[in-house]
Amino acid sequence: MKRTRIKICGFTDANPALSAVEAGADAIGLNFVSQSPRVVTAEKAQIILKALPAFVEPVALFCDASTEQIISTTRELGIRTVQLHGQEPLSFASYLSPLRIIKALPFDDKFGHEVDVWSERCDNLAGIIVDAPPKDGLTGGTGVAIDWDKLATMKQKHWPPLILAGGLTPENVGQAIAKVKPYGVDVASGVEVERGVKDENLIKQFCDAVYAVQS
Repeated sequence: MKRTRIKICGFTDANPALSAVEAGADAIGLNFVSQSPRVVTAEKAQIILKALPAFVEPVALFCDASTEQIISTTRELGIRTVQLHGQEPLSFASYLSPLRIIKALPFDDKFGHEVDVWSERCDNLAGIIVDAPPKDGLTGGTGVAIDWDKLATMKQKHWPPLILAGGLTPENVGQAIAKVKPYGVDVASGVEVERGVKDENLIKQFCDAVYAVQS
């Protein structure tokens, strides 16, 4: 049985990030969106990255940033994978190559079409994050869940790896995985005691719940 990968997003300090790694996270998300409560500076990101062990993938999150900003930030930090969480056009892909792209798409009426378009035309696409539509000006990290049953019926074998996000918590992630069978899961607010503040116990509970589905 394939193991569901775990990405935890929005770290602003090294200690919670290390707790996530110890709990079993495969990827750590660093948020460079200025209006986000989880925004991190390049200097703070460097501290977090230096603390990470080998084989843990850092992912840099941007929302409608310029290609220049994305390239400059990832080059400075040595990050190879970026998460695009805004209205970025497909033309971004060629400009950002050889960076690997994870494209976040809202689960709405256009979702299936958008997945097909990105998977057909983006050569450096590493995966699709399925998230809830924007809320209160935030694209991601809203704590709003999507319709897992509907997504499960829509999934196509030719689609790129799907990473499920949106309202996941230690309490519901097992059910979400059982229904959708995604390549991975992505959590931010579901392991926080308040917006932007990660809780090490919730992180461990979340990772344990993911691994329990596959034990």
